[in-house]
Amino acid sequence: MNHSIMDRRRFIKKGAAAVAAFTIIPARVLGGKNHIAPSDQLTKGIIGTGVMGRGHVRYDGTRVAAICDVDRSHLEMARKIIGYPVKEYHDYSELLADPGVDIVHIVTPPHWHGIMSVDAARAGKDIWLDKPMTRTIGEGIRVKEAVSQYGRILRLNTWFRFRGNFYGMGTTVQPIKKLVDSGLLGWPLKVTINAATGFDWKFEWIGRTDLVEQPVPPQLDYNMWLGPAPLKPYHPHRVHTTFRGYWDYDGGGLGDMGQHYLDPVQYLLGKDETSPVRVDIDAPVQHHDAAGTWRRVELTYEDGCKVILDGENKDTEAPYLEGPDGKLYRGFRSDIPDLQKKLQAFPDPPPQITDFSSAVRNRQKFALNEENGFRSCTMVNMAIVALRLGRSLDFDPVKCEFINDHAANRLVNQPLRGPWVI
Repeated sequence: MNHSIMDRRRFIKKGAAAVAAFTIIPARVLGGKNHIAPSDQLTKGIIGTGVMGRGHVRYDGTRVAAICDVDRSHLEMARKIIGYPVKEYHDYSELLADPGVDIVHIVTPPHWHGIMSVDAARAGKDIWLDKPMTRTIGEGIRVKEAVSQYGRILRLNTWFRFRGNFYGMGTTVQPIKKLVDSGLLGWPLKVTINAATGFDWKFEWIGRTDLVEQPVPPQLDYNMWLGPAPLKPYHPHRVHTTFRGYWDYDGGGLGDMGQHYLDPVQYLLGKDETSPVRVDIDAPVQHHDAAGTWRRVELTYEDGCKVILDGENKDTEAPYLEGPDGKLYRGFRSDIPDLQKKLQAFPDPPPQITDFSSAVRNRQKFALNEENGFRSCTMVNMAIVALRLGRSLDFDPVKCEFINDHAANRLVNQPLRGPWVI
Protein backbone atom coordinates (compact mmCIF):
# COMPACT_ATOMS: atom_id res chain seq x y z
CA MET A 1 0.00 0.00 0.00
CA ASN A 2 1.45 3.41 -0.91
CA HIS A 3 2.10 6.12 1.68
CA SER A 4 -0.67 8.47 0.49
CA ILE A 5 -3.36 5.81 1.02
CA MET A 6 -1.92 4.94 4.42
CA ASP A 7 -1.84 8.60 5.45
CA ARG A 8 -5.46 9.13 4.35
CA ARG A 9 -6.68 6.13 6.33
CA ARG A 10 -4.81 7.23 9.43
CA PHE A 11 -6.54 10.58 9.12
CA ILE A 12 -9.99 9.02 8.77
CA LYS A 13 -9.52 6.71 11.74
CA LYS A 14 -8.34 9.52 14.03
CA GLY A 15 -11.81 11.05 13.85
CA ALA A 16 -12.89 14.63 14.44
CA ALA A 17 -9.77 15.57 16.43
CA ALA A 18 -7.68 15.24 13.28
CA VAL A 19 -9.51 18.03 11.44
CA ALA A 20 -7.58 20.75 13.24
CA ALA A 21 -4.24 19.15 12.39
CA PHE A 22 -4.61 18.35 8.69
CA THR A 23 -5.78 20.07 5.54
CA ILE A 24 -6.84 17.86 2.63
CA ILE A 25 -6.53 19.36 -0.84
CA PRO A 26 -9.45 18.25 -3.05
CA ALA A 27 -8.41 16.13 -6.01
CA ARG A 28 -10.19 18.49 -8.39
CA VAL A 29 -7.60 21.16 -7.50
CA LEU A 30 -4.78 18.80 -8.42
CA GLY A 31 -6.20 16.99 -11.41
CA GLY A 32 -9.13 18.76 -12.98
CA LYS A 33 -12.80 19.14 -12.25
CA ASN A 34 -13.83 15.48 -12.41
CA HIS A 35 -10.54 13.81 -11.59
CA ILE A 36 -10.16 11.93 -8.30
CA ALA A 37 -6.73 10.44 -7.85
CA PRO A 38 -6.74 6.75 -6.81
CA SER A 39 -4.86 7.65 -3.63
CA ASP A 40 -7.63 10.10 -2.70
CA GLN A 41 -10.50 7.66 -3.19
CA LEU A 42 -12.24 6.18 -0.20
CA THR A 43 -12.59 2.43 -0.28
CA LYS A 44 -15.86 0.76 0.62
CA GLY A 45 -17.12 -2.67 1.43
CA ILE A 46 -20.69 -3.62 0.59
CA ILE A 47 -22.44 -5.97 3.02
CA GLY A 48 -25.45 -7.40 1.21
CA THR A 49 -25.25 -7.64 -2.57
CA GLY A 50 -28.89 -8.26 -3.37
CA VAL A 51 -30.89 -5.95 -5.64
CA MET A 52 -30.30 -2.81 -3.55
CA GLY A 53 -26.67 -3.61 -2.79
CA ARG A 54 -25.86 -4.11 -6.46
CA GLY A 55 -27.64 -0.86 -7.24
CA HIS A 56 -25.27 1.14 -5.04
CA VAL A 57 -21.93 -0.08 -6.31
CA ARG A 58 -20.76 3.40 -7.33
CA TYR A 59 -20.82 6.76 -5.63
CA ASP A 60 -18.51 9.74 -6.05
CA GLY A 61 -15.06 9.62 -4.53
CA THR A 62 -15.13 5.91 -3.67
CA ARG A 63 -14.28 2.55 -5.12
CA VAL A 64 -15.44 -0.88 -4.03
CA ALA A 65 -12.72 -2.89 -2.29
CA ALA A 66 -14.77 -5.76 -0.83
CA ILE A 67 -18.20 -7.37 -0.97
CA CYS A 68 -19.97 -9.73 1.40
CA ASP A 69 -23.08 -11.87 1.13
CA VAL A 70 -24.43 -15.14 2.49
CA ASP A 71 -25.79 -16.04 -0.96
CA ARG A 72 -23.12 -17.05 -3.47
CA SER A 73 -25.32 -16.16 -6.43
CA HIS A 74 -25.56 -12.56 -5.18
CA LEU A 75 -21.78 -12.35 -4.92
CA GLU A 76 -21.42 -13.60 -8.48
CA MET A 77 -23.84 -10.98 -9.83
CA ALA A 78 -22.12 -8.20 -7.88
CA ARG A 79 -18.71 -9.31 -9.17
CA LYS A 80 -19.91 -8.93 -12.77
CA ILE A 81 -21.35 -5.46 -12.14
CA ILE A 82 -18.20 -4.18 -10.41
CA GLY A 83 -16.04 -5.43 -13.27
CA TYR A 84 -12.69 -5.61 -11.49
CA PRO A 85 -11.28 -7.90 -8.76
CA VAL A 86 -12.40 -7.20 -5.19
CA LYS A 87 -12.18 -9.19 -1.99
CA GLU A 88 -15.19 -11.43 -1.33
CA TYR A 89 -16.43 -12.45 2.09
CA HIS A 90 -19.12 -14.74 3.47
CA ASP A 91 -18.89 -13.48 7.08
CA TYR A 92 -19.35 -9.72 7.49
CA SER A 93 -17.01 -9.63 10.52
CA GLU A 94 -14.13 -10.58 8.22
CA LEU A 95 -14.93 -7.65 5.94
CA LEU A 96 -15.02 -5.33 8.98
CA ALA A 97 -11.55 -6.59 9.96
CA ASP A 98 -10.16 -5.71 6.52
CA PRO A 99 -7.80 -2.71 6.93
CA GLY A 100 -8.27 -1.88 3.26
CA VAL A 101 -11.92 -0.80 3.77
CA ASP A 102 -12.76 2.76 4.88
CA ILE A 103 -16.56 2.73 4.58
CA VAL A 104 -19.06 -0.08 4.93
CA HIS A 105 -22.35 0.08 3.07
CA ILE A 106 -24.88 -2.06 4.94
CA VAL A 107 -27.61 -3.15 2.52
CA THR A 108 -29.03 -6.12 4.40
CA PRO A 109 -32.55 -6.71 5.71
CA PRO A 110 -33.21 -4.42 8.72
CA HIS A 111 -32.89 -7.16 11.35
CA TRP A 112 -29.14 -6.98 10.72
CA HIS A 113 -28.77 -3.18 10.68
CA GLY A 114 -28.26 -2.63 14.40
CA ILE A 115 -25.68 -5.35 15.02
CA MET A 116 -23.68 -4.63 11.87
CA SER A 117 -23.63 -0.86 12.46
CA VAL A 118 -22.39 -1.23 16.03
CA ASP A 119 -19.76 -3.74 14.94
CA ALA A 120 -18.69 -1.46 12.07
CA ALA A 121 -18.31 1.53 14.38
CA ARG A 122 -16.25 -0.57 16.79
CA ALA A 123 -14.06 -1.70 13.88
CA GLY A 124 -13.32 1.92 12.96
CA LYS A 125 -15.41 2.01 9.78
CA ASP A 126 -17.65 4.83 8.64
CA ILE A 127 -21.14 3.69 7.74
CA TRP A 128 -23.61 4.12 4.89
CA LEU A 129 -26.74 2.41 6.20
CA ASP A 130 -29.83 1.47 4.24
CA LYS A 131 -33.26 2.43 5.62
CA PRO A 132 -34.92 1.88 8.00
CA MET A 133 -32.05 2.68 10.36
CA THR A 134 -32.96 -0.20 12.70
CA ARG A 135 -35.79 -2.65 13.18
CA THR A 136 -36.36 -1.62 16.82
CA ILE A 137 -36.08 1.54 18.89
CA GLY A 138 -33.64 -0.11 21.29
CA GLU A 139 -31.26 -1.08 18.49
CA GLY A 140 -31.37 2.51 17.23
CA ILE A 141 -30.22 3.74 20.64
CA ARG A 142 -27.29 1.30 20.57
CA VAL A 143 -26.25 2.43 17.07
CA LYS A 144 -26.40 6.08 18.08
CA GLU A 145 -24.24 5.38 21.15
CA ALA A 146 -21.67 3.36 19.20
CA VAL A 147 -21.25 5.93 16.43
CA SER A 148 -20.63 8.59 19.07
CA GLN A 149 -18.33 6.42 21.18
CA TYR A 150 -16.08 5.44 18.28
CA GLY A 151 -16.16 8.79 16.46
CA ARG A 152 -17.60 7.48 13.18
CA ILE A 153 -19.55 9.18 10.38
CA LEU A 154 -22.92 7.64 9.50
CA ARG A 155 -25.43 8.45 6.78
CA LEU A 156 -28.80 6.87 6.12
CA ASN A 157 -29.82 5.97 2.61
CA THR A 158 -32.82 8.23 2.29
CA TRP A 159 -32.26 11.69 0.89
CA PHE A 160 -35.49 13.66 0.60
CA ARG A 161 -34.66 16.09 3.39
CA PHE A 162 -31.85 17.50 1.25
CA ARG A 163 -32.24 16.62 -2.44
CA GLY A 164 -34.55 15.11 -5.05
CA ASN A 165 -38.12 15.77 -6.09
CA PHE A 166 -40.24 15.26 -3.00
CA TYR A 167 -42.90 12.82 -4.17
CA GLY A 168 -46.14 14.61 -5.12
CA MET A 169 -44.97 18.10 -4.21
CA GLY A 170 -43.19 18.78 -7.50
CA THR A 171 -40.27 20.41 -5.72
CA THR A 172 -37.39 19.63 -3.43
CA VAL A 173 -38.11 19.88 0.27
CA GLN A 174 -36.35 23.24 0.73
CA PRO A 175 -39.24 25.52 -0.39
CA ILE A 176 -41.61 23.53 1.85
CA LYS A 177 -39.22 23.97 4.78
CA LYS A 178 -39.03 27.68 4.02
CA LEU A 179 -42.83 27.88 4.06
CA VAL A 180 -43.08 26.10 7.41
CA ASP A 181 -40.36 28.26 8.96
CA SER A 182 -42.03 31.44 7.67
CA GLY A 183 -45.06 30.83 9.87
CA LEU A 184 -47.45 31.63 7.03
CA LEU A 185 -49.39 28.41 7.64
CA GLY A 186 -49.65 29.01 11.38
CA TRP A 187 -49.07 26.43 14.10
CA PRO A 188 -49.54 23.58 14.96
CA LEU A 189 -49.45 21.79 11.62
CA LYS A 190 -51.07 18.61 10.36
CA VAL A 191 -49.31 16.50 7.72
CA THR A 192 -51.26 13.96 5.67
CA ILE A 193 -49.44 11.20 3.81
CA ASN A 194 -51.65 9.36 1.31
CA ALA A 195 -52.25 8.97 -2.43
CA ALA A 196 -53.83 12.43 -2.69
CA THR A 197 -50.61 14.03 -1.45
CA GLY A 198 -48.40 11.84 -3.63
CA PHE A 199 -47.44 8.79 -1.56
CA ASP A 200 -47.83 5.02 -1.84
CA TRP A 201 -47.62 2.82 1.27
CA LYS A 202 -46.76 -0.30 -0.76
CA PHE A 203 -49.19 -2.70 0.86
CA GLU A 204 -47.86 -5.37 -1.48
CA TRP A 205 -45.25 -5.91 1.26
CA ILE A 206 -47.44 -8.25 3.29
CA GLY A 207 -46.40 -11.63 4.59
CA ARG A 208 -47.93 -15.03 3.90
CA THR A 209 -49.45 -17.21 6.60
CA ASP A 210 -49.42 -20.45 4.59
CA LEU A 211 -45.68 -21.08 4.34
CA VAL A 212 -44.62 -24.73 4.14
CA GLU A 213 -40.99 -25.60 4.82
CA GLN A 214 -38.86 -26.04 1.69
CA PRO A 215 -35.26 -27.16 1.13
CA VAL A 216 -32.66 -24.40 1.54
CA PRO A 217 -30.95 -23.63 -1.80
CA PRO A 218 -27.31 -24.78 -1.81
CA GLN A 219 -25.98 -21.29 -2.56
CA LEU A 220 -27.66 -19.73 0.52
CA ASP A 221 -26.47 -19.90 4.14
CA TYR A 222 -29.94 -19.54 5.62
CA ASN A 223 -28.79 -19.74 9.23
CA MET A 224 -26.46 -16.79 8.67
CA TRP A 225 -29.17 -14.94 6.72
CA LEU A 226 -31.42 -15.25 9.80
CA GLY A 227 -28.61 -14.28 12.15
CA PRO A 228 -30.22 -12.65 15.22
CA ALA A 229 -33.78 -13.38 14.02
CA PRO A 230 -35.73 -16.36 15.42
CA LEU A 231 -35.06 -19.73 13.80
CA LYS A 232 -37.97 -20.52 11.48
CA PRO A 233 -38.33 -23.04 8.63
CA TYR A 234 -36.99 -21.88 5.30
CA HIS A 235 -39.35 -20.65 2.61
CA PRO A 236 -38.25 -18.44 -0.31
CA HIS A 237 -40.91 -15.85 0.57
CA ARG A 238 -39.05 -15.13 3.81
CA VAL A 239 -35.85 -14.02 2.15
CA HIS A 240 -34.43 -11.69 -0.49
CA THR A 241 -37.04 -9.61 -2.32
CA THR A 242 -40.05 -10.46 -0.10
CA PHE A 243 -38.57 -10.41 3.42
CA ARG A 244 -40.28 -7.09 4.25
CA GLY A 245 -43.56 -8.90 4.85
CA TYR A 246 -42.37 -10.50 8.12
CA TRP A 247 -42.04 -8.82 11.52
CA ASP A 248 -38.82 -10.70 12.30
CA TYR A 249 -36.97 -8.87 9.50
CA ASP A 250 -38.86 -5.63 8.74
CA GLY A 251 -42.32 -4.04 9.06
CA GLY A 252 -44.22 -4.30 5.79
CA GLY A 253 -45.01 -1.05 3.98
CA LEU A 254 -44.25 0.96 7.12
CA GLY A 255 -40.77 -0.49 7.35
CA ASP A 256 -40.07 -0.11 3.66
CA MET A 257 -41.32 3.43 3.01
CA GLY A 258 -41.78 4.91 6.48
CA GLN A 259 -38.39 6.57 6.87
CA HIS A 260 -38.46 7.85 3.28
CA TYR A 261 -41.75 9.61 4.01
CA LEU A 262 -41.37 10.59 7.68
CA ASP A 263 -37.79 11.84 7.84
CA PRO A 264 -38.58 14.91 5.67
CA VAL A 265 -41.66 15.57 7.84
CA GLN A 266 -39.51 15.56 10.95
CA TYR A 267 -37.11 17.99 9.24
CA LEU A 268 -39.94 20.25 8.07
CA LEU A 269 -41.50 20.45 11.53
CA GLY A 270 -38.18 21.03 13.28
CA LYS A 271 -38.47 17.81 15.31
CA ASP A 272 -34.98 16.38 14.83
CA GLU A 273 -34.36 16.24 18.57
CA THR A 274 -37.62 14.74 19.77
CA SER A 275 -40.36 12.22 18.96
CA PRO A 276 -44.16 12.11 19.02
CA VAL A 277 -45.77 11.55 22.41
CA ARG A 278 -48.65 9.41 21.13
CA VAL A 279 -49.46 7.00 18.34
CA ASP A 280 -53.05 6.04 17.47
CA ILE A 281 -53.81 3.08 15.24
CA ASP A 282 -56.78 1.85 13.23
CA ALA A 283 -56.00 -1.50 11.62
CA PRO A 284 -57.10 -5.13 11.30
CA VAL A 285 -55.70 -7.57 13.85
CA GLN A 286 -52.18 -8.49 12.80
CA HIS A 287 -50.73 -11.97 12.42
CA HIS A 288 -47.92 -12.83 14.85
CA ASP A 289 -45.48 -13.52 12.01
CA ALA A 290 -46.72 -11.88 8.80
CA ALA A 291 -47.09 -8.10 8.51
CA GLY A 292 -50.45 -6.89 7.21
CA THR A 293 -52.16 -3.67 6.18
CA TRP A 294 -53.62 -0.82 8.23
CA ARG A 295 -56.21 1.88 7.76
CA ARG A 296 -54.85 4.89 9.63
CA VAL A 297 -51.97 5.88 11.90
CA GLU A 298 -51.78 9.19 13.76
CA LEU A 299 -48.55 10.42 15.34
CA THR A 300 -48.99 13.40 17.68
CA TYR A 301 -46.29 15.67 19.09
CA GLU A 302 -46.43 17.41 22.44
CA ASP A 303 -47.15 20.78 20.80
CA GLY A 304 -50.15 19.41 18.90
CA CYS A 305 -48.55 18.81 15.49
CA LYS A 306 -49.97 15.68 13.87
CA VAL A 307 -48.77 13.34 11.17
CA ILE A 308 -51.54 11.30 9.52
CA LEU A 309 -50.68 8.11 7.67
CA ASP A 310 -53.82 7.47 5.62
CA GLY A 311 -53.51 3.86 4.53
CA GLU A 312 -57.02 3.76 3.05
CA ASN A 313 -56.43 6.93 0.99
CA LYS A 314 -59.72 8.02 2.48
CA ASP A 315 -59.14 11.77 2.40
CA THR A 316 -59.06 12.36 -1.34
CA GLU A 317 -58.90 16.16 -0.96
CA ALA A 318 -56.24 16.27 1.74
CA PRO A 319 -53.59 18.98 1.75
CA TYR A 320 -50.08 17.81 2.49
CA LEU A 321 -49.66 20.51 5.14
CA GLU A 322 -52.47 22.21 7.00
CA GLY A 323 -52.25 24.92 9.65
CA PRO A 324 -54.72 27.38 11.15
CA ASP A 325 -53.72 30.04 8.60
CA GLY A 326 -53.29 28.09 5.39
CA LYS A 327 -52.89 24.84 3.46
CA LEU A 328 -50.32 23.41 1.05
CA TYR A 329 -51.49 20.86 -1.53
CA ARG A 330 -49.80 18.45 -3.89
CA GLY A 331 -47.81 20.27 -6.56
CA PHE A 332 -46.94 23.08 -4.13
CA ARG A 333 -50.38 24.63 -4.52
CA SER A 334 -51.68 26.72 -1.64
CA ASP A 335 -54.76 28.63 -0.56
CA ILE A 336 -52.48 31.48 0.56
CA PRO A 337 -52.66 34.30 -2.05
CA ASP A 338 -49.34 35.25 -3.69
CA LEU A 339 -47.50 32.59 -1.70
CA GLN A 340 -44.36 32.58 -3.84
CA LYS A 341 -44.05 36.36 -3.62
CA LYS A 342 -44.53 36.32 0.15
CA LEU A 343 -41.91 33.62 0.61
CA GLN A 344 -39.28 35.81 -1.05
CA ALA A 345 -39.19 37.93 2.09
CA PHE A 346 -38.03 34.98 4.23
CA PRO A 347 -34.55 33.39 4.44
CA ASP A 348 -33.73 30.06 2.86
CA PRO A 349 -33.15 27.07 5.15
CA PRO A 350 -29.56 26.68 6.41
CA PRO A 351 -27.30 24.62 4.12
CA GLN A 352 -26.66 20.96 4.93
CA ILE A 353 -23.66 18.66 4.45
CA THR A 354 -24.87 16.40 1.67
CA ASP A 355 -21.68 14.89 0.21
CA PHE A 356 -20.90 11.74 2.16
CA SER A 357 -17.34 11.37 0.91
CA SER A 358 -16.57 14.93 2.01
CA ALA A 359 -18.25 14.34 5.35
CA VAL A 360 -16.00 11.32 5.91
CA ARG A 361 -12.82 13.12 4.87
CA ASN A 362 -13.57 16.20 6.95
CA ARG A 363 -15.13 14.34 9.91
CA GLN A 364 -18.38 16.31 9.73
CA LYS A 365 -21.86 15.04 10.46
CA PHE A 366 -23.81 14.18 7.34
CA ALA A 367 -27.22 15.83 6.83
CA LEU A 368 -29.07 12.63 7.77
CA ASN A 369 -27.09 10.93 10.48
CA GLU A 370 -27.41 8.62 13.49
CA GLU A 371 -29.11 11.29 15.65
CA ASN A 372 -31.85 12.76 13.47
CA GLY A 373 -32.13 9.42 11.66
CA PHE A 374 -32.82 7.71 14.96
CA ARG A 375 -35.72 10.08 15.59
CA SER A 376 -37.37 9.55 12.20
CA CYS A 377 -36.85 5.79 12.46
CA THR A 378 -38.44 5.92 15.92
CA MET A 379 -41.59 7.34 14.31
CA VAL A 380 -41.69 4.28 12.05
CA ASN A 381 -41.05 1.85 14.89
CA MET A 382 -43.66 3.51 17.14
CA ALA A 383 -46.24 2.92 14.41
CA ILE A 384 -45.11 -0.69 13.93
CA VAL A 385 -45.36 -1.46 17.67
CA ALA A 386 -48.88 0.03 17.82
CA LEU A 387 -49.85 -1.94 14.71
CA ARG A 388 -48.54 -5.23 16.08
CA LEU A 389 -50.31 -4.74 19.42
CA GLY A 390 -53.46 -3.28 17.88
CA ARG A 391 -53.80 -0.35 20.26
CA SER A 392 -52.86 3.29 20.74
CA LEU A 393 -49.79 4.07 22.84
CA ASP A 394 -48.24 6.95 24.77
CA PHE A 395 -44.51 7.54 24.35
CA ASP A 396 -41.82 9.28 26.38
CA PRO A 397 -39.49 10.96 23.83
CA VAL A 398 -36.77 11.52 26.45
CA LYS A 399 -36.59 7.96 27.81
CA CYS A 400 -37.55 6.58 24.38
CA GLU A 401 -39.98 4.09 25.86
CA PHE A 402 -43.73 3.62 25.98
CA ILE A 403 -45.56 4.80 29.08
CA ASN A 404 -47.06 2.15 31.36
CA ASP A 405 -47.12 -0.54 28.69
CA HIS A 406 -44.84 -3.54 29.32
CA ALA A 407 -45.87 -5.36 26.15
CA ALA A 408 -44.97 -2.35 24.00
CA ASN A 409 -41.61 -1.93 25.73
CA ARG A 410 -40.77 -5.59 25.10
CA LEU A 411 -40.90 -4.63 21.42
CA VAL A 412 -38.55 -1.71 22.06
CA ASN A 413 -35.79 -4.09 23.17
CA GLN A 414 -36.40 -7.45 21.54
CA PRO A 415 -34.31 -10.52 22.34
CA LEU A 416 -31.82 -11.70 19.75
CA ARG A 417 -31.07 -15.28 18.81
CA GLY A 418 -27.75 -16.38 20.22
CA PRO A 419 -24.89 -15.97 19.85
CA TRP A 420 -25.75 -12.57 18.43
CA VAL A 421 -25.67 -9.55 20.75
CA ILE A 422 -25.66 -5.79 20.26
